Amino acid sequence: MKNPFIPLEYANVVIVDGRIYPKVCKKFQDMNIKAIPTIACKDVQEPIAYHPDIVMHPLNHNTLIVAPNVFEYYYESLSKLGIRIIAGEKKLDKEYPEDIAYNVGRIYNFAIHNFKYTDEKLKFYLKKENLEFVNIKQGYTKCSMAIIDEKAIITSDYPMYKKLTALGIDVLHIRPGYIRLDGYDYGFIGGTCGNLSTKDIVFSGKFAEHPDEEKIINFLKKYKKKIIWLDNEEAIDVGTIISLNCHFSNSL
Repeated sequence: MKNPFIPLEYANVVIVDGRIYPKVCKKFQDMNIKAIPTIACKDVQEPIAYHPDIVMHPLNHNTLIVAPNVFEYYYESLSKLGIRIIAGEKKLDKEYPEDIAYNVGRIYNFAIHNFKYTDEKLKFYLKKENLEFVNIKQGYTKCSMAIIDEKAIITSDYPMYKKLTALGIDVLHIRPGYIRLDGYDYGFIGGTCGNLSTKDIVFSGKFAEHPDEEKIINFLKKYKKKIIWLDNEEAIDVGTIISLNCHFSNSL
């Protein structure tokens, strides 16, 4: 089962939190990757307003379903790159769970979410992919899971750890906290990273202050991942770095 969060070919486009874009766009450019900054979704809480995984979900490596709140911007920014943009039905709003409709986690042949609140059009497309729905209480599901390999994730969410371990997924459970998300007590590890290929994984920053730093690094080594650090400062939850494969001219 192809996971849209793990590009089979090296990604040539990434969608990143617009607040970190000025700092990281040159780094991606040096890797021959075009970085597209997010815009604020002003209908959700400010700390997560720029997070890609709040407003969109990659159905495959060049198709995104996007919340109607910000659809026009992403349609204009990404359609010209050969990326298919589908408008979701659920308009996001300020208070939880009105902001989680597109924050679905994916691993192996599972889609993981609190499906009571998932966008109906997204559910339709996930069913078309023949994915097994795994229902959990955690609504910020993608935020909560760092997708490492075809059947491997890292999470601080204990119920997710228990449920996915029982389904045969290799889950490293880490202590919650120690990841910065301004405006909240802490962020989630899934929001600090994104896969650029089956072997390359990029992180917003390092885990030097995290008590499970060694476990995290060893888990990445277990899956022979090449780690790319965007910053030498602490890891920040930037709402998943979404990678895409698309065809566009160098003039764009």
